[in-house]
Amino acid sequence: MEINQFIQTVAIGAIPVLFAITLHEAAHGYVARHFGDMTADKAGRITLNPLHHIDPVGTILLPLLTFALGGILFGWAKPVPVNFAALRNPKKDMLWVAIAGPASNLAMALGWTFLYKVGLMFPESYFADPLLGMAKIGMEINVVLMVLNLLPLPPLDGGRVAVSLLPHRQAFQLARIEPYGMFILIFLAVTSVLSFILTPPIVFIFRILLSLFGI
Repeated sequence: MEINQFIQTVAIGAIPVLFAITLHEAAHGYVARHFGDMTADKAGRITLNPLHHIDPVGTILLPLLTFALGGILFGWAKPVPVNFAALRNPKKDMLWVAIAGPASNLAMALGWTFLYKVGLMFPESYFADPLLGMAKIGMEINVVLMVLNLLPLPPLDGGRVAVSLLPHRQAFQLARIEPYGMFILIFLAVTSVLSFILTPPIVFIFRILLSLFGI
């Protein structure tokens, strides 16, 4: 990718990437507060201000690298602190706290797909090309984050959903993987296994989004 094209892509993609990552984390905090855990609220993390959520590696460096290398676009923000023991019904409420992040990404993916449709409807407009570029990146980052986080691997959201739904013994055994979860995820990414796992559901969801809006 040429330097001018790279800078243009970064400028267009900054807004959807920041929103995708920060709204995901804020959604966790908001739902945790709803079910009784005030940890994120007291830490000032239930906010749409991206400065409160930015992680130098996950929010800036990694998205820039995936932009430049042309791989699957993804990243992360600083995790919102959640004390699951403070929830009114920890095992049950954990599901809703965990699913809030991917649900926010789904909502944003739908919104960006709508904006992509708007851009296609007015191809002669001066804002059509930037809007299409921004919407495409918004769709991509949100679908990738949703699918990635739904993997049943603690500490990903899908892992916490699985812990919430499994019987206590199996849930305890799965939860014990959490300290090693990120190392497993990095290994899967380095060996291209992660891309092999993520690509089919990502393509499938993209097709559904485009068909919903007649694109």
